[in-house]
Amino acid sequence: MAKSFPEVQPGGSLILAWQVKDKKVLVVGGGEVAAGRVLHCLNADARVTVVCPASGLNDEVAHRVSERQVTHIDRVFEPSDLDGADMVLVAVDDAAASTAIWKLCKERRIPANIADVPAECDFYFGSIHRDGPLQIMVSTNGKGPRLAATIRRFIAGQLPKNAGNAIESLGELRTRLRKMAPKAEDGPKRMRWMSKVSDSYTWEDMCSFTPEDMENLLLFYPANKVPTVDILMALRGGTEMKKLDVFDGSFGFCVGS
Repeated sequence: MAKSFPEVQPGGSLILAWQVKDKKVLVVGGGEVAAGRVLHCLNADARVTVVCPASGLNDEVAHRVSERQVTHIDRVFEPSDLDGADMVLVAVDDAAASTAIWKLCKERRIPANIADVPAECDFYFGSIHRDGPLQIMVSTNGKGPRLAATIRRFIAGQLPKNAGNAIESLGELRTRLRKMAPKAEDGPKRMRWMSKVSDSYTWEDMCSFTPEDMENLLLFYPANKVPTVDILMALRGGTEMKKLDVFDGSFGFCVGS
């Protein structure tokens, strides 16, 4: 029998989570668009340098400068500003200057984004929903930024409150589990158990999990079991497992009197 595979849909972008922590990002411009670019990069722990005359900084970028969240070069762009840059973001109201900077970036093979000029972008910025470690990006490949924002708000509205907390809790559980079972041969069991945990609870349940719940969940790992949410809630407050009647051996171990 012929196998069925996904149809190719040309014209898209390769959407990635680009790790720019501690990398140098050069932002040319200091207006509203530049402010958004700067915030995105600071949220990703990048080292941001803004090149723009002080007179061209809007209130938000000026605030970033005054708080020393970014490095500010108080003048117009010069080619030497590209030295050491890992990424360049151009947001100025000068089409000729933007294209000139883009060409310099191409020569140096530095990935660049030229605001409002899709043809001169190695990558696009989408509309992003952020809730702690949770990041959701909607991209229209540069064709409808405002529509992307509308779609992003719709998606965010469907998520439960504190969705980011659920992800944070599971991430902490994974970290603790690696310390509990650190050997390479433990890997398959760890992954299977984490999958069970993720599949055993509703979003609403996971959004309310606490660090104590994560510690109690680990009690069930040796038996490769996952407790019901009712049992997990019953264990809160330091309740001992032997005081719960449900521990009768069904979880792979039995608590005696």
